Amino acid sequence: MKRVLLIATGGTIASKKSENGLKPQISPEELLSYIPQVKTICDVSTVQPMNLDSSNIRPEHWIQIVHTIRANYEEYDGFVIAHGTDTMAYTAAALSYMIQNSPKPIVITGAQKPIDMEITDAKSNLLDSFRYASDAMSQGVQIVFDGKVIAGTRAKKVRSKSYNAFSSIDYPYLAVIQDGCIMRYIPMLPYEEEVRFYEKLDSNVYLIKLIPGISPSILPFLFEHYDCIIVESFGVGGIPESIADEFYHLCQTYPNTLVVMSTQVAHEGSDMTVYEVGHDMKSHCRFLESYDMTLESVIAKVMWMLGNFQMERDDMEALFYRKINHDVIFGINRKC
Repeated sequence: MKRVLLIATGGTIASKKSENGLKPQISPEELLSYIPQVKTICDVSTVQPMNLDSSNIRPEHWIQIVHTIRANYEEYDGFVIAHGTDTMAYTAAALSYMIQNSPKPIVITGAQKPIDMEITDAKSNLLDSFRYASDAMSQGVQIVFDGKVIAGTRAKKVRSKSYNAFSSIDYPYLAVIQDGCIMRYIPMLPYEEEVRFYEKLDSNVYLIKLIPGISPSILPFLFEHYDCIIVESFGVGGIPESIADEFYHLCQTYPNTLVVMSTQVAHEGSDMTVYEVGHDMKSHCRFLESYDMTLESVIAKVMWMLGNFQMERDDMEALFYRKINHDVIFGINRKC
């Protein structure tokens, strides 16, 4: 029987009602008491490095989770992380970069309703996660939720209350789990390299979301104080006239500030060559483009890159476009 470590971090799945609303209060041992069937699936041990509403998760907590997995990696066959849903996609993306080539599965799950409620998705999500983490064909970092297995870099929370809270953005589900059976759509190929852990992140990253008529007044502060600015632009991407002159000037003034162009649109990604507002930027600035990467993966990948590597710009571009856990398809071998 496989040995699986449950890493409890809080979230709705472990919450109970308080005077001011739901609050994480359920211990990992109590979580397991609601799914006694797990004893027939695997041998489970528990650890609780934190107990947070996931809106309070920060990059230092990702480092703490990675450290916990690394410290216990040799003792267990798989890992299940119980996590809140609000930042689950960010955590899954971050772990995809911080733990690479893992032949042992690292599964992230949670629930839309606490596990102690009579009607809840928590029990099925947690049991499915243990099934997946105990399967010999599982590896790497994935989210298991509502019977679906999603690559850690492709998940996005798309519903705030419904059980089918997560979608896999522009990439197939890796598998589905029905009636305790795992049906795989994409085979897991053995990793060619050994597992590698990273425990550094550069969180000095800022996301600016464009709105119609946005003022350039905030831009000098951002370029001066942040290592990376991610621009969540309209449609396929571009810089509007209201901030264009100041933006282009600051790109020249702060050449060491990394600029990444992303999109507010969930599906089909960016392409800065389509419209003049995007093409003009290519002639004025050197930047990275997200293409079909999710915003969560862009943020996590930049934090991982800047935190772990000192490299020339060309090497940084090559690393950004290198596929890790299915994170980028259309951007491979393309440079700005």
